[in-house]
Amino acid sequence: MRLRSFKTRNGTALPFSSIGLGTAPMGDLYELLDEKTQVATIEQAYESGVRVFDTSPHYGNGLSEVRVGAGLRYAPRQDIIVSTKIGRVMDPFRKPAERNKDVYSPGFVGGFPHAATFDYSYDGTMRSVEQSLLRMGLSRLDIVLIHDCDVWTHGAQAGRRFGEAMDGAYRALDKLRAEKTVAAIGFGINEADTCVKFARAGDFDVAMMAGRYSLLIQNGLAEFLPLAVEKKIGVMLAGVFNSGILATGAIPGAKFEYAPATAEIMDRVRQIEAVCTRHATPIRRAALQFAMAHPAVVSVVLGAVKPAEVQANVADADQPVPAALWSELKSAGLLDPAAPVG
Repeated sequence: MRLRSFKTRNGTALPFSSIGLGTAPMGDLYELLDEKTQVATIEQAYESGVRVFDTSPHYGNGLSEVRVGAGLRYAPRQDIIVSTKIGRVMDPFRKPAERNKDVYSPGFVGGFPHAATFDYSYDGTMRSVEQSLLRMGLSRLDIVLIHDCDVWTHGAQAGRRFGEAMDGAYRALDKLRAEKTVAAIGFGINEADTCVKFARAGDFDVAMMAGRYSLLIQNGLAEFLPLAVEKKIGVMLAGVFNSGILATGAIPGAKFEYAPATAEIMDRVRQIEAVCTRHATPIRRAALQFAMAHPAVVSVVLGAVKPAEVQANVADADQPVPAALWSELKSAGLLDPAAPVG
């Protein structure tokens, strides 16, 4: 698998693989998962050439981080990128709160029985980083992202949370970066306009943008991705299957943005699938390679909960997609004409 060396603001060279392993599902997002299978999935990813492993305290209230630590226990530390996030601090003495139905951010069906408290303060960030290091058995982190500081998660409170993050979390992460406890700092956001807001507000190394640049949605193309190139921010793309529908196709019950896809989305995906079929290309392969093609992107982070899923992702990343497929999608109005396609 292709590796790209990316130098951070503190001089660290990070070896980004073209695809990474996203471990949100490993926090028991949709179902309760077998522990041995999750560790085997992480080990398979490393054996397959994946070098980017992304997690968060949010994913199962720390469960995903524990599984990542176990799966990478014997991987050479200098060969991997471990990415986690701040914004939530865990309390083992309180139980998780009910999901806030006023925002879009999904809950988890399983995970640890620990209460998460939103905290973007300086002290809260330091506490979150310490908790993550302990859960994963590490002494340093490659990437730490300010997580979910957006309308998707906070609704009307998003503006206040942004101020807290820049006044507190950013200062803490900048200090940890200077000390090289953390190699790179950034933000992980579900909204393109909020990505722009963060990119202009601080000196960040990396960004994770979820679900805003895919075969279905390209609203990160006009402003954020060019800004990332200009500011030398390495972009990790997540959610490139938009919660599933670009991996499964328009099947009954297909998910889009964590919910059943609407009739309009289903119809658009069917049109994209028809083009892919004419060019003998699975839609998931086209979705993945489209995301990989933008020059701002250093890695596309894909979820998996079984070793075979990792192997399928790696195979799709390595198989070519006919140039005529992109031309037809663009001429049919199914893809932004300005989108780079390799």
